[in-house]
Formats: sequence, structure tokens, C-alpha cells
Amino acid sequence: MVTADPAIRAIAALDDDLRWGMYEFIRVARRPVTRDEAAAAVGISRKLAAFHLDKLVDAGALRARYQQAGGIPRVGRVPKVYEPTAADICVSIPPRSHETLAGILLDAVLSEGQGENARDAVRRVARDRGERIGAAERERARPGRLGAERALTMVGRLLAERGYEPDRESPACLRLRNCPFHPLAARSPELVCGLNQAFLAGVVDGLQASAMEAVLDPRAGECCVELRARAAGTEPDRC
Repeated sequence: MVTADPAIRAIAALDDDLRWGMYEFIRVARRPVTRDEAAAAVGISRKLAAFHLDKLVDAGALRARYQQAGGIPRVGRVPKVYEPTAADICVSIPPRSHETLAGILLDAVLSEGQGENARDAVRRVARDRGERIGAAERERARPGRLGAERALTMVGRLLAERGYEPDRESPACLRLRNCPFHPLAARSPELVCGLNQAFLAGVVDGLQASAMEAVLDPRAGECCVELRARAAGTEPDRC
């Protein structure tokens, strides 16, 4: 099975002694490294090194280019060189989204309005971010009018990509088995769970899935928010 997660692809590519050796050599060099240099570092042929290096490029762990001479790249006459990408490579099991949490908190601090307290700013930013994600997915998928069951299926796929581990308990209920913001949620549940609910409510709004709502329903070891079909004639709670 091919995974879409860039970090997992990169780590899978590095699960080889030769690739890891070349990757480590290139990182320590702190300059572009040629195939010949990488091959010599691990004691293999240039041709075999090229194969492994290009696998690391495909996985996103390295980037490749032709060394420029006089500012003009001349393919075939100058060596191909490799250097690390700027991306951090890390995987957490179960998945965590501390970057998302940090980004929301930072944007809230920078945009807090007059008469708005910190928690209000955090929930506003979280909801706006979720709404943008939901709207982008709706634009991509163009699902038309969403009933509750189809909306729960769609949002489940979307949140699975963000580390929530959705579990369809019933046709009308989607539990999120993993909290991507753990263990920080345990330190400040009121702040982080409120942020999380606002974020997920924003996703629902962005999808224009008015037949469902995101409600707080904390359970030990799981996400604090549950997605449910909305009862007829009611409106989802606003944060």
C-alpha cells in the first residue's frame, strides 16, 4: 500500500543502511554532494549510489540539481549534486499535530482584537482555519448537497488525513479515537478541547455540512469531540 504521508515515505526510504549512510553524510557535509562523493562515503559504485540517491529524492528526503557553472546549468556536463530538503522528517504514533496547534495559538496571539480575550481569539482562529480546510475540500470534491451520512463519511476521510483516527460508531455518529493535540490537551483541556471543537466545527461549516455538528463529548484516551448528525430543526452550537 502506498502512503500519501510525506514523512512516512521519507522514513521508509531511509530504512536501508546504504541510504541512511549517504543521507547522514550529505547532511553532515552542509554543502551539495556529488554521486561520486556519496558513493565513496558508503563504499559502493557510483551507479548504485545514483539509484539510492534518486529514491531519497523521490521520497522527499533529498533534493537534486545540476551544479551550476557561471550561473548556467548545463545538464550532462556538470555533476548532479544532492542536498537535504528543508523539511523536518518525523513520525508520531499515534499521529500528533502540534504544528497545527502552535500555528493556531500564534495566529491568535498576533490577531487578538480589542475586547477579545485569549480564549475567544484562539477559538476564532481555530474555527477560521478549519473552515478554510473544509471549504478547500468542498471545492475539490464538489459533493453537492450533503446529508448527514454522506457528510460524516466525507469529514471522516478528511480528518483521517490529519491524525484523528475516525471510527463510525453508528450511521449518525463519528468518534475520533485519537487526539492529535495530546498530551497538551491533558495539560489544559478547557483551552485545547475548546480550540479543537472550534476547529472541527469550522471544517463542518466549510464543507457546508449543515446536517452534522461537532460537539464536546470527552472520553478517556480519545479526542474530546464527536461528530453527530444534527437533529431535525436544530442548529449546531456556535463556539
